[in-house]
Amino acid sequence: MLAVPVDRAEESEQGAVLLRALLAQEQVGVIMRDTDLSVVRTNFTSPGLSPPPLGSTLADVMEPPHADTIEAELRTVLKTGVPLVDHAVRGRSRSKPAREYSFSVTAVRTTDRRGRPTGVTVLVTDATAQWLAGRRLQLRHQAAARIGRSLDVRRTAQDIAEVLVPDFADLVAVDLADKVLAGDEPPRTFGGGDLHLRRMAVRATHGWPKALLQLGDSFPRLPDQPAVRDLQEGHTVLFDRQSIAQATVDNGLSGLLIPDNGQSLAMAPLFARGLVLGLISAWRTSDDNPFDQQDADMLAEIAAHAALSIDNARRYTREHRAAVALQQRLLPAATTLTPAVEAVGEYLPAAGGAEIGGDWFDVIPLPSLRVALVVGDVIGHGLHAAATMGRLRTAVQTLADLELPPDELLSRLDELVARLAAEADPAERDTVGATCLVALYDPVTQLCTVASAGHPPPIVAEPDGTTRPLPVRPGPPLGVGGLPFEATTIHLAPDSWLALYSDGLIGQSTDGIDAAVNRLADRIADLHRDQRSLKAASQELTAEQADHPAADDTALLLAAVRPLRHDTIAEWEFPADPATVADARAAVAGKVGEWGLADIDFTVELIVSELITNAVRYAGGPVGLRLIHDDVLVCEVSDPSNTQPRLRRASSTDEGGRGLFLVAQLSNRWGSRYRQSGKTIWAELALPDRVLGPQPGSGPATRLS
Repeated sequence: MLAVPVDRAEESEQGAVLLRALLAQEQVGVIMRDTDLSVVRTNFTSPGLSPPPLGSTLADVMEPPHADTIEAELRTVLKTGVPLVDHAVRGRSRSKPAREYSFSVTAVRTTDRRGRPTGVTVLVTDATAQWLAGRRLQLRHQAAARIGRSLDVRRTAQDIAEVLVPDFADLVAVDLADKVLAGDEPPRTFGGGDLHLRRMAVRATHGWPKALLQLGDSFPRLPDQPAVRDLQEGHTVLFDRQSIAQATVDNGLSGLLIPDNGQSLAMAPLFARGLVLGLISAWRTSDDNPFDQQDADMLAEIAAHAALSIDNARRYTREHRAAVALQQRLLPAATTLTPAVEAVGEYLPAAGGAEIGGDWFDVIPLPSLRVALVVGDVIGHGLHAAATMGRLRTAVQTLADLELPPDELLSRLDELVARLAAEADPAERDTVGATCLVALYDPVTQLCTVASAGHPPPIVAEPDGTTRPLPVRPGPPLGVGGLPFEATTIHLAPDSWLALYSDGLIGQSTDGIDAAVNRLADRIADLHRDQRSLKAASQELTAEQADHPAADDTALLLAAVRPLRHDTIAEWEFPADPATVADARAAVAGKVGEWGLADIDFTVELIVSELITNAVRYAGGPVGLRLIHDDVLVCEVSDPSNTQPRLRRASSTDEGGRGLFLVAQLSNRWGSRYRQSGKTIWAELALPDRVLGPQPGSGPATRLS
C-alpha cells in the first residue's frame, strides 16, 4: 500500500490513471527512461521493429549516427527541462532485418516530488508510412521534371537512371531496343530469345561493376520464362536474388545480369503503344529493404512516363533522320568548280527543336559560262521547311535556266511562294515564306548583278584588301507580293571573293544587323588577306555555329570569281546584209583555227551561218557575233528583235524553217535570252578530246571588226 498526503491523493490518482491509459494503447508509443536514458517501462510496438528491451539504451536499438543525435537531444531535455516537441527522427534499426523508419518524437523530463529529475518520457508516433509516401511523391516529381527534357533517346535513358539512383535503387540499368536508337519501331516479340536490346545507360551508388553488362553491350538471349512474358505484356516484375539466379543459372547469365551484392530486383518495361521500347532494371543491394508492391507501382508509373519520352525522342530521331536525308539530297555538292567561279558551301543545322531547317545555297551554271549564286532561308524548321526549300530550289533552277535577270527571277519566285501560302492550311499561311538572294556573275564582262528578297546583303572581298557589304536594296520577303525587286550591278575584280549567307551566320546581334554584317566583313577580309583557301575560310567562318549551334540554321556560300582571259573571247558586228554571212563564216573559221579547233570548224561555220542568216532575214541589224572558248565553245548571235525563235519541224515541201533544227542537231544545247534591247541566241558545242582554251585570268575581251 502507498501512502500519500490527502491534499495530493487526487493528483496522484490522476497521474496513475493517465499512465495506465497511455501504456494500454498502441497508437502512441510511450518509452520511459531513467537519468541514464535506459528503458524502464514501455508499450512501444511498431511493424517490423522489436520493442526496446528494459534497460536498453538508444545505441542498442538504433544505428549511429542517429542514436548519438537523439541521445544528445534527450540529454538536453533532461538537463534543461525544455520539452522536445514533434521532432522528426529518421534512421535504421539494429534489428534483423534492418528497417528504415521515421518517427515523430515528443520528450518531457520527469521529476520526483522534490523536483529532482528522474528521467525522460518519450512519446513516439510512427510516421514511416507518411515519410515513405513523401519520398515517393518527391521521386515522381523529379521523374516528371527531368525525364523527357531531351529529344535524344540516349540522354533520356541516362536521365531515367540518374533519377532512380540513389533515391529508389542502388544500381539501375536502362536497355533500349536497337530499332529505337535508329528511330524505328521495335519488332513485337513474345517469349524468350533475343530481345534486340542494347544497354544505353547505367548508374550506381558506388560505380558500375565491371562484371555486368557495360554501355553499348547487347542484351543476352533470355530463356522463355513467365516473367519475360509479363515484361513483354507491359507488367512490372519483382525478383529476389534466389529467383533471378534460378532463372539464369542454366544459360550462364548470372554474372552478366546479377551484381555480386544484389538482393532485390525490380524490372519495368518501357511500354508505349503496345511496343516494348526497352527495359529498366533496378537493384537494391541490402537484404533488409526489398522492393515491395508499392515500389513496383511507382516504378511502373515512372516507366510509363519515361516510355512516352523515349517514344517522342524516337519519333523525333526518325523525323530528324528523314529531314537530314531530304536536305542532303536537296543541297548541291559542297564544292563547285565552274569556268566562272570556284565555290564552297556550308550548311549547319540549328540547335534544339527539329534542327533541320529551310536554309539552302546553290550554284547554277548557265549558258555562256555565266553562273548564278543563290542563298535562301525558308521560315520554320523540320520536314515541312526542308520540303518547301526543295520546291523553291527547284523553282530557282528552272527560272535561272530561263535566263531571267535576278530581279525578275525573284518576282516569279514571289508568285510561287504566294501560291504555296494559299494552298496551306489557313492557320499556317503566315508561316509560309522565305528570304532569298540571287547573284548572277558573267565572267566575260566581269559584272555581277544582285537582287535580294528580304535577305542580308552579300559581302565582297577584293584583292586590294577592300571588303564591304554590297549596297543592295532588299525587297520584301518572298510571299508578301505587290512590291518590286531591284537589281544592283557591280564590277568584280579577278580573284575577288563573294560571300552569300543566311542570318544564322550573324546571329541575334544586340547592336543591330548592320554592325553584325560589318563584323562578318572584317572576318572575311582577314581570311582573304591571309590567302586562306575557300574551304578553310568557310569552316572558320562557321566554326562558332558548329561548336555551339544557334537557334537558327546557317547557310554560307563563299565564291571566288574567275573571269575569262581576253584571248578566249572574240566578238564581231555585222550589218543586216545577206553578204555578211560569208564574212562571218570566214571570221569564225580563222578564229577557230587559231584556237586549234579545226575538227569542228565546219560545224561552227554551219551554226553561225544559220543564226546570222535568221538574224539578217527576220530581225535586222546590226548583228553581233561572239565566240567564247573554254571547256566548251559558245557561239552567240545578237540582234535587235525581241521575237523569240521557235524550233519547228519543216515539211518536205517547205523552202525554209530548217535553220534552228540544224543548230539543235549540231550543238549540245541551244537557247536564247533577252537583252535590254533585242535578244541573243546561243549554241554550245563540246570540244574534241576536251581541248581547252587558256586558263582563266584577267583582261578585257578582244573586239574584232
